Amino acid sequence: MTAIPLNGVLALDKPVGPTSHDAVAAVRRALHTRAVGHTGTLDPFASGLLLVCVGPATRLAEYITPLPKTYVATIRLGAATDTDDHTGTVISKSDAWRELSAEAVEQALAVQVGTTEQVPPAYSAKKVDGERMYAVARRGGEVERKPVTVTIHAIRVLSMELPDVVVEVECGSGTYIRAIARDAGEALGVGGHLTTLRRTRIGPHDVDRAVTMDGLGDEAAAVAAIIPPAESVSHLARVEVDEHGRAELGFGRAVDGGAELAEGTAVALVDQSTGALLAIGTAAGGRVRPRKVLAGG
Repeated sequence: MTAIPLNGVLALDKPVGPTSHDAVAAVRRALHTRAVGHTGTLDPFASGLLLVCVGPATRLAEYITPLPKTYVATIRLGAATDTDDHTGTVISKSDAWRELSAEAVEQALAVQVGTTEQVPPAYSAKKVDGERMYAVARRGGEVERKPVTVTIHAIRVLSMELPDVVVEVECGSGTYIRAIARDAGEALGVGGHLTTLRRTRIGPHDVDRAVTMDGLGDEAAAVAAIIPPAESVSHLARVEVDEHGRAELGFGRAVDGGAELAEGTAVALVDQSTGALLAIGTAAGGRVRPRKVLAGG
């Protein structure tokens, strides 16, 4: 039997139903380790890609969490819900969606593209005064929902059979796809919410590579779904380290390289011979100072 490498980022295809916490717990059980953590939640009603850091790679989470995401979602026009998705209570309905043109719908989506202010859903994991907004909403409380700055790179309409519109959204971290549906419905005067949501990509990592939760018991499938640490941070600047540099890293010292990089740039320091990730560092004064040294790469 091949031992599962407990250092990397597991690409997991979460089904509809379980929470992200449930998914992480399943990975812990399957890999027999508590050194596990995800890099961005998915709502229970959503499916798709979760990147789960395992072993020493849990220290890479802060570099993976901000990666852009891609989703495929179904927006249903003509009804608004208190959660902005189909699991909530309908708070308004309108048959005026029957009068909508495709051009009007596309425009209501297009105006949201770019860097914009977005109001989070009332039922969201965002914290206000130390408490999750969904916890406040569930007990009937009210919380001020302050707009947050998000970046939506693209919204493409894949199909439209009103009242349903299937879209692909490319966006920065922290964007709420439910809010896109809500805001489009409000702009059109008919209300809107999500009925399906699937995350298909995080940065360069695609859901096609992921193992399902049911497949976690298949050792070969689990191994194939583990992204090596160096590949998981392939979006970072890269500096190769020779034998001398590796010894310096062992003492926590800066290494040569990265002279062309701006001060403060995050850098993946990789072994010149093996390509294994040795550390994440920060460019400073034409060198790279290690911030996080990973045992074993």
